Amino acid sequence: MPTVANGLADLISLSGADLGRTGWIDITQDRVNTFADATDDHQWIHTDPEKAKEGPFGGPIAHGYLTLSLVIPLFGELLTITGTRLSVNYGLEKVRFPSPVPVGAKIRLHGVVGTVEEVKGNGVQMPLTFTVEVEGSAKPACVAEAVYRHYA
Repeated sequence: MPTVANGLADLISLSGADLGRTGWIDITQDRVNTFADATDDHQWIHTDPEKAKEGPFGGPIAHGYLTLSLVIPLFGELLTITGTRLSVNYGLEKVRFPSPVPVGAKIRLHGVVGTVEEVKGNGVQMPLTFTVEVEGSAKPACVAEAVYRHYA
């Protein structure tokens, strides 16, 4: 069940909040291949399962940017925002990919809100630390510091 924030005051009150974790999603070869087609990144470690068996990861892995892009749909499981007119992805401060996501793995998102501050134009800036976890792995697949802006 996502946290619900209605308006800017609710968003400010989320400063420091742990939003919890999403459900698990499967990383399939089909998902990886579709991402490769969309980005024109067909490197064999992602798209050639036979060759990838002989590679450094023992099989195909998801693109790092595929893992990062899945933050967006997963984030919707953590937070629902109402009472604003506009929300924008303002950017990323830092992104790291500490470990690969093997095809066939499951991932989920953990989100923690930083200090939410008011910005010009009747808005707030909300930093979040996102950690993409891989089922059964001690190391995360991705850690990203994202910044969103929400306007009333």
